[in-house]
Amino acid sequence: MSPTEVLDQELDFAREIAISAGKVGLDWFRHPVTVGLKEDHSPVTEADRAVEEYLRNRIHGSYPGHAILGEEFGHEGAAGAPVWVVDPIDGTRSFITGSPIWGTLVALVRDNLPRLGVIHLPAMGETWHARRGGGAYFTGRAGDMQPCRTSGCRKLSEARFYTTSPDYFDKDEHRRFTALSRAVAVLRYGGDCYSYGLLASGHVDLVMETQLQPYDFLALVPVIEEAGGVITDWQGRRLGLVSGCQVLAAATPELHAEALSLISARDIGGGHVAG
Repeated sequence: MSPTEVLDQELDFAREIAISAGKVGLDWFRHPVTVGLKEDHSPVTEADRAVEEYLRNRIHGSYPGHAILGEEFGHEGAAGAPVWVVDPIDGTRSFITGSPIWGTLVALVRDNLPRLGVIHLPAMGETWHARRGGGAYFTGRAGDMQPCRTSGCRKLSEARFYTTSPDYFDKDEHRRFTALSRAVAVLRYGGDCYSYGLLASGHVDLVMETQLQPYDFLALVPVIEEAGGVITDWQGRRLGLVSGCQVLAAATPELHAEALSLISARDIGGGHVAG
């Protein structure tokens, strides 16, 4: 079997377990759940743990030699092995408040770079998937799969911009965010992983976030890039297992470059920003 055929097989598996895991999450959705707080004060529920346990069991069963990194139970597996990176419920705050905008994320990483990614919104019945060199695809609730492409927007002044919440930015980051928000055409809040799927499908042009972990963004990378977009950290570096917490995604290289230049400026909003 060729490397491409292997990757196609792994992508089929990733899509299947993401969709199946989503059904596990839906069993808990809009029902009473116990909500706790992790060390970083982010919420966690028994549903998060149940979905990740399901994903881990499926991966162990099919790829016992691979490693796994997940939000709830950390890393396990041999160094140097391919790594499945999973976020059982991306958007736990949405989940516990009854909002359907939460997703299950699955990525496969080799040599520190994501080779495939799946974004599945169980309550919305929407899924994006992609692998390196294979294009990006969207499947709606009716089951119709179609290629997806970013919008082609090249100018900040025309861009539709999303961030999950401005509350996540620290003081310096907030100045950069504010400068960017004043330069765009439309600013919206919310979304978590959904914003990136919408970007891949051409409905959103720009996403800027912080306080993310690899399990939050690695599944997004192949989807955005294969749809024609650009996704990096705030220094313009490719995202991998050892990347930091800041992410900038754009519909085109031109839009990404303009946004990156703006948030990298040393003097933003009348105050000095370390850069």
